[in-house]
Amino acid sequence: MSAMSVPLPRARPWILPDRGVVGMYCLIAAESAIFTIFVIAYLFYIGKSLTGPQPQNVLHVPIFFTVCLLSSSLTIHLAVRQLQAGKERMFALLWLLTLILGALFLGGTAQEWRHLIYDEGLTISTNLFGTTYYSLVGLHAFHVTVGLIALASVAVFSAFGLVKREHAARLEVLSMYWHFVDAVWVVVFTVVYFIGR
Repeated sequence: MSAMSVPLPRARPWILPDRGVVGMYCLIAAESAIFTIFVIAYLFYIGKSLTGPQPQNVLHVPIFFTVCLLSSSLTIHLAVRQLQAGKERMFALLWLLTLILGALFLGGTAQEWRHLIYDEGLTISTNLFGTTYYSLVGLHAFHVTVGLIALASVAVFSAFGLVKREHAARLEVLSMYWHFVDAVWVVVFTVVYFIGR
């Protein structure tokens, strides 16, 4: 008696995930842990400052600059899609718009800090609020600055015609970082300007 042979389904070849994407996910995971620590510290020390100024007295909600940063997530997404479609000129314009929106946000942060330091007398050593505020918002501003440097580098290469369709996957990885920076701002914005006031 012969056993009936049942054909096995063909196994698909396993393809390694893109190293850039894996690396970016690992970076985002590590950075998320750092931001979580800073957010928890900020929440823990809310209302524990013995001296002023207090958040409710000096912070103004940066709606315009927040809209700029969150809009930049859309523009970078569209830019990468344009590059994937081979529309390099449209990519360059949207990429530049992303850079401008990010720079506006960072300029808004600098303007807010100038007001807090010189007009309100709030520095990192004034009280617990100052320490946790500048640490948390400064950490985010640092990440925005790193992102802007990367965006500016790509913009320069693009201006010289060196960014082509085959680079879209790499720029998708960079856009993941920028989306992360924007998502973190939603948390920081909520904690600092709403929960912390």
